[in-house]
Amino acid sequence: MLRFQHSNYLLALAVIPVLVVLYILLLYWRRQRLQKLGDERLINTQLTGFIPGRRTLRFILVTAALAIAIIGWANLQGGGRAEQVERKGVDVMIALDVSKSMLAKDIQPNRLTRAKQLIERMLDKFKNDRVGLIIFAGRAYLQVPLTVDYSSMRMMLQNVRPDLVPTQGTVIGDAVDLSIRSFSQKEKKFKSLILISDGEDHDERAAAKVKEATEAGIVLHTVGIGSPQGTTLYDEASQAPKLDDQGNPVISKLNEEELKSLAAEGHGTYTLLTNTDEVATKLADELDGMEQRSLGTVSYTDYNSYFQYFLLPAFLLLVIEWLIPGARKNNYQLKTA
Repeated sequence: MLRFQHSNYLLALAVIPVLVVLYILLLYWRRQRLQKLGDERLINTQLTGFIPGRRTLRFILVTAALAIAIIGWANLQGGGRAEQVERKGVDVMIALDVSKSMLAKDIQPNRLTRAKQLIERMLDKFKNDRVGLIIFAGRAYLQVPLTVDYSSMRMMLQNVRPDLVPTQGTVIGDAVDLSIRSFSQKEKKFKSLILISDGEDHDERAAAKVKEATEAGIVLHTVGIGSPQGTTLYDEASQAPKLDDQGNPVISKLNEEELKSLAAEGHGTYTLLTNTDEVATKLADELDGMEQRSLGTVSYTDYNSYFQYFLLPAFLLLVIEWLIPGARKNNYQLKTA
């Protein structure tokens, strides 16, 4: 079985007919110019070593080399040996806090952006796991149901922002409850919830919902975003500090104790987000250490690449084109007898 590893690269072949058309137009333009100067055959005799069709031959060689190189770039492959591999994975629901306190800049560029970067790195490390996304503030919404389509997950993640949830607050309990309902109700294992939040507003229902989640077989990991010291919140429109009812600047602080307590209740871990890659690796390791559900077997084929068989002829055609001498103008004058 043959295939191109990078079949989309073959689209570059569309440049070949464009070059052919441009070359034909160039020949037509050149002929028109020569006809204005005089007899074309007489003018050509003034070129030392002139051979009819040489320019076209050189063009054909370069164009053919380009076409062959593009095919080689796409990397034609032939099937080698097939192998049956068992796929295993878990279901992972990510609950992301999108309340306006997540726009605080105590970590750069802000809490929400760093949280989204963390999710991106986690997706890089997932293989067979199904992943879903919940966003929450004053209410919780399912943005992406459990899926192995990580590309769609990334696209949806790019559009996540605080105004997607009109009600403000940090209702962790609602996010946990929605995740329970988003998982399969038939299984009591293979499920994990990763909750990313600053945990600022205390949600009294959160502990009860986490307990309900553990009874459903869900392991809860929490990630803290921000700093315990906190920072001043600013209005997005005016960039002025937000003020409370007494006229004091509003300070948003990371509530680590709340997130640690929920993680302990959920039989998981708490992690403060500092180094994005390290935290993503830690969470991926935690998921890999869980009991995983069998997802069946898949066939993998070991392919042999043949790109070198195209690049070598392309190189040789360019060498041949380079060796063809060009015509040059005669510098002597005709002598009269």
